[in-house]
Amino acid sequence: MAQNPNKTQLERYKRLLELINGHFKEALTIQDIEEACFYSYRNINRIFLALQHETIGKYIKRLRLEKAAEYLKYTDHIISDIALEVGYSDIAAFSKAFKSKFNCSPSLFRESQIQYQHLIQAWQTEEISPKNISKLQFEVEELPDLGMLYLEYQGTYENIDAIRAMGDQLGKYVAKKNLLTKNTIFMAEILDDEQITESFRCRYRIGIILYEPLSFEPEGLFQVKLVKAQKYAKFLHKGSYESSYETYQRIYAQWFTDVQLEFVDRPTLEFFLNDERNTKPENLLTEIYIPIV
Repeated sequence: MAQNPNKTQLERYKRLLELINGHFKEALTIQDIEEACFYSYRNINRIFLALQHETIGKYIKRLRLEKAAEYLKYTDHIISDIALEVGYSDIAAFSKAFKSKFNCSPSLFRESQIQYQHLIQAWQTEEISPKNISKLQFEVEELPDLGMLYLEYQGTYENIDAIRAMGDQLGKYVAKKNLLTKNTIFMAEILDDEQITESFRCRYRIGIILYEPLSFEPEGLFQVKLVKAQKYAKFLHKGSYESSYETYQRIYAQWFTDVQLEFVDRPTLEFFLNDERNTKPENLLTEIYIPIV
């Protein structure tokens, strides 16, 4: 039986995304891209543009600059080192590209982020007093390698209904594949910072932990990945998914003064401890894992 050409194109596109997302800081060549997807660069670029609404080159450049902005925001690494880390050997070219993207120089961007953190900390001091809300507690925990079957949502993190719909799609799929048991753990990866990445491009992967390799190839946009072993600062959010934004604000507001741990360049993880279908919103529990050195 002939293979569905749409399925073939989708699989090649998925392989290309995996290559780019894992190696965008490196000097990927046209040959690297063609070998990953078995298409000519011209043809895969057309498919990529149709699905991502930007060319491969622009996608890589955006990821590099957004990653640089994250380093400027969350680390004290010097700007020249950040430029090299994200693939720019010429600091002048990096500064020019960064200013074109964010409308300010890298140094001014860092200064603005520091000022923003000070404002948030001041707000926390005024609005959250020890009498009513204590500081968030956390534990340092190291997670082992985790297999993950997931779907990737792209859009604003505030669109909880769209994320729920994708979670429902995932739930139906894992049930159909007999992967849904009482021990199934639903989780998510947060790949982008909404203050840096345009909201409609933010990526959120919702999935389940795999305890053993799949006996089948995931279909459509379902994908499998390995979440590598990592140390995390673990926080607990209690309440609706919509209110988790406030918890994240509190985490980052107290990070530099109370937590004092160094971020590492990995996605933030969320683990959902109960099911909102049979749990009141105020009783929902979400573990938030911030990757640290």
